[in-house]
Amino acid sequence: MMPVRLTTELDAINTMLSIIGEAPVNRVEDTGLVDAVMARQILDETMRQVQSHGWHWNTDKNVVLVPSFPAPGDVYVPDNTLQVDAMDPSIDVVQRGNRLWDRRNNTFKFSVPVEVEIVRLLPFEELPQIARHYIMVRAGRIFQDRVVGSETLSGFNDKDETRALIALRNAEAETADYNMLSDSWAVGRVLNRRSGGFEG
Repeated sequence: MMPVRLTTELDAINTMLSIIGEAPVNRVEDTGLVDAVMARQILDETMRQVQSHGWHWNTDKNVVLVPSFPAPGDVYVPDNTLQVDAMDPSIDVVQRGNRLWDRRNNTFKFSVPVEVEIVRLLPFEELPQIARHYIMVRAGRIFQDRVVGSETLSGFNDKDETRALIALRNAEAETADYNMLSDSWAVGRVLNRRSGGFEG
C-alpha cells in the first residue's frame, strides 16, 4: 500500500498532462516535451496569480526591512515579494522593482527601518494542500482550454474550479483566526473573497 502524501508539483503537472491524454513525465525540469513545458509554465503562472491575492498562509506581518548602509539608504524587499505594505498607516510605501518607494517624500531613501506586511510567492511544496488542489484544478482547466479547447474532455471544468475555490476560501476563514476588532482589514479581505472579490 502506497503512503498517502500531499500533492507535489510533479503530481500537478502529470494531472494536467493526463487531461489531454499525454503520458506522465518523471521530473519537473524541462523534459523536452512541449506539452509538459507548457503545463509547468501555466502551473507557475497560476501559482503567482493565486498567491498574489494574499492569504494568511503566504502573508508575513511585522517584517522589519533595514535601509542599506550608509543611511539614508535603499530598502530592499525579498525576491519572493508579491505585495508589501507598511504596518504603520502613516507611512506610504509601495514596491518598485526590488525596493521600497516612499510615496510621501518621492524617494527610495530611508533613514530608519520600515516594518511591513509582505505577501510572499511560495514554492508549490510549501503551500497547504487545499491551495495546491485549487491551483492544480485552475491550472488544469486553463491548460485544457489553451491546448485543445474541448469541453468534452474528462478534465477540470468551471464547476470543479469553483468548488475548489470555495473550499480554499472556507479554509482561509476557518484557519486564519481573524479578529473582527483588531484585524478588520484582514476580515474585510476575507469577506471580499467570499463575495466574489477574487475572480482569478
